[in-house]
Amino acid sequence: MVTVVGIDTHKNTHTLVAVDGLGRRLQELTVEARPSGHEKVLAWLSSQGAVKVAVEDCRHLSRALEVDLLLAGHQVVRVHTRLMAGMRRGARERGKSDPIDAEAVARVALREEDLPTAVLAGPERDLKLLADHRRSMVVRRSALQSKLRWFLHEIDPAIEVPSRALRRYCVLDSLQEQLAGRDGVVVEIAGDMIAEIVSLTRRINELEARLGRLVRTEYPHLLAVDGLGVLGAATIVGETAGAVRFHSKDAFARFNGTAPIPVWSGNHERFRLNRGGNRTINTALHMAAVTQQRLGYEGADYVAKQLARGKTHTEAMRLLRRRISDRVFAALRADEKAKESPIDLRNRPGPEPVFEVAA
Repeated sequence: MVTVVGIDTHKNTHTLVAVDGLGRRLQELTVEARPSGHEKVLAWLSSQGAVKVAVEDCRHLSRALEVDLLLAGHQVVRVHTRLMAGMRRGARERGKSDPIDAEAVARVALREEDLPTAVLAGPERDLKLLADHRRSMVVRRSALQSKLRWFLHEIDPAIEVPSRALRRYCVLDSLQEQLAGRDGVVVEIAGDMIAEIVSLTRRINELEARLGRLVRTEYPHLLAVDGLGVLGAATIVGETAGAVRFHSKDAFARFNGTAPIPVWSGNHERFRLNRGGNRTINTALHMAAVTQQRLGYEGADYVAKQLARGKTHTEAMRLLRRRISDRVFAALRADEKAKESPIDLRNRPGPEPVFEVAA
């Protein structure tokens, strides 16, 4: 019989509890969240015989431990915190402690099937980290641009800055020249803000170029989807973290919020709008749908057909988003399958993959 080990992860310690096939606690262990503690975990697991490891889904806390477990050959599944909460409420032992949480993780792994499985990450995690980093820098630059406009108006109302021009180097250089020779704290701060905007813009452009190279190399089928650009494709890849973990296009649509939610009333089944799911992917799919309609791609004809059938424009766009979701899922599976080919792996350029856990 396989022993299930639940792990409750924290910044400084990890607590492990082993349970048998009936959910009865067998042993527990607490170690430091350090490489030395990870060695104790691996030695302890080897003494348990055949084990299945379940980890509370807290990626930043558990990532290093998951990597060591996977490299040691253990199967690792992730348990969402909401599943643990329900298990704790039905447990005989009251309260909340690290052993109680670890035991809840193990019992959820016994009860639930098809839990997310931890894997060593490929380029999808790099894409997510780079895309998120770029997005945060864009938000920071936008805040600086908004504040700079008010400072420029205070310095000299005659200074005119065209809309969306504070990302162009020539405009920023011109503003620095106009501020030269002026005195005052506001002028000094405005000059610092312009310099920071220039630096952020340069870094944002570098990140976008790097994302473009990664997407074109690793996900050419996805980039071929009409209306999907480099940033949208990078966002989808990073948030999806591997299409292989979805058993069908319908499961992927449920994940990204493009699949409606069934609602039963008596013997009649109806559907309502899904406002959940991954809204970041949903936004990328919406932008692809808008681009398809604006540029006259296949999506424009599809929306026209739905409007002719009596659908509203909003309903037609929702249907188009689901259609694009299915195309994206097929493209992701094709790209992942191509990377599994020994020929493609041998000829693929670039550095060796970094062993990290998929986000």
